[in-house]
Amino acid sequence: MISVASLHVYPVKSCRGVERTEARLTEAGLEHDREWMIVTPEGRFVTQREQPRLALISPSLDDQGLHLTAPGVPGIAVPFDFQGGPVQVTVWRDRCQAYDQGEVAARWLSDYLGRPLHLVRFDPSHRRPSDAEWTGGVDAVSRFSDGFALLAISLASLADLNARLAAPLPMNRFRPNLVLDGLPPYGEDALGDLTVGGIRLRRVKPCTRCSITTTNQMTGAVEGDEPLRTLKTYRWDAALRGVKFGQNLIVVTGDGEHLRSGMELHAVD
Repeated sequence: MISVASLHVYPVKSCRGVERTEARLTEAGLEHDREWMIVTPEGRFVTQREQPRLALISPSLDDQGLHLTAPGVPGIAVPFDFQGGPVQVTVWRDRCQAYDQGEVAARWLSDYLGRPLHLVRFDPSHRRPSDAEWTGGVDAVSRFSDGFALLAISLASLADLNARLAAPLPMNRFRPNLVLDGLPPYGEDALGDLTVGGIRLRRVKPCTRCSITTTNQMTGAVEGDEPLRTLKTYRWDAALRGVKFGQNLIVVTGDGEHLRSGMELHAVD
């Protein structure tokens, strides 16, 4: 039996995640996942690849909006109804429509990270298509993720990797949305669709891993070259030119449905 071991939402791209017992599903992934993003004054996305201390910024959500906290500084609130100006921003090669979240958020981020930065929110009227090479004709979309709506990793895959490492790593190094139980190690690689009720999720592409996996998500410190060094010994994908760990999923059906921790999922070829 495959089940959802845990659910994780990352409201601000590349900042700390929030574990949820239940999350509403949208066509672009879990509600509020990667809905906000930190960008340069030119609109280019900023991640832990260049700013590992983003791991120390903790977003949270309530009925009023987004809240940001970080060690040693007062937190700030960004209301859902904040009316910022429209801007164009870049995630990899994709140009996306967004709304600037104002000078208070920009000053807070710039002061904390030591460079001029802005916070933007994804324009809900904008459709950012996922790579059609992988989606098999499905009109799949995402917000500010690296390219697909959801990332899934199994508990067994992490256990297998940790058995190969000198020091085990927590799942938060890999920043999944869905942590799956009931699969063998790397069983997510062979999935077709996952269904429950009106929800149908489709595995479309392995996730190739970057240097963010070497950053301690609790301290913001880069800790050597693991797990990438070990993953290269047995999870290298020549076609993708990277090490794979986890699988990207798209939402085929289920916009407005809810996923819950402990929910059983059915595998369909």
